[in-house]
Amino acid sequence: MDFLEFLDTLQRRATVAGGTIEREVQEILLKVKEQGDRAVLAYTRKFDDKKAEILSVSPAEINKIAAKAKPEIVKALENAARRIRKFHEMQAESSWSFSEDDTVLGQIIRPLKRVGVYVPGGKAAYPSTVLMNVVPAQVAGVREIALCVPVPGVR
Repeated sequence: MDFLEFLDTLQRRATVAGGTIEREVQEILLKVKEQGDRAVLAYTRKFDDKKAEILSVSPAEINKIAAKAKPEIVKALENAARRIRKFHEMQAESSWSFSEDDTVLGQIIRPLKRVGVYVPGGKAAYPSTVLMNVVPAQVAGVREIALCVPVPGVR
């Protein structure tokens, strides 16, 4: 098969799979929009963990677990966070404008209100992913950061 035939085959295959997948995703999004967390929990049970009961971890639970961390690991993570913060503070841009005749030109820099951060893993821990995504968002002034991780044991 020559290259053009091969490319055509790939495009046809992607269209068929993409249409099915797109319809399924649209259905999921609609249910989540209509039913909120109840639908998210149902899909979590369906796709990830048959026993799932919660979607979030309280700050108290996080603090309880964090208190068990080895001090040298905490110190290393704090140092990494400090360095990442310093780096991204140097990148910060400012709003600016200028007028020419009757026209004002420029740019306005403002943070997003909220962002979502996905940290892959399941069985492994990736604190660097958290730091490299959350700290820049904090530096930018994002007020609400949602962190999502896979259900433990799910690949």
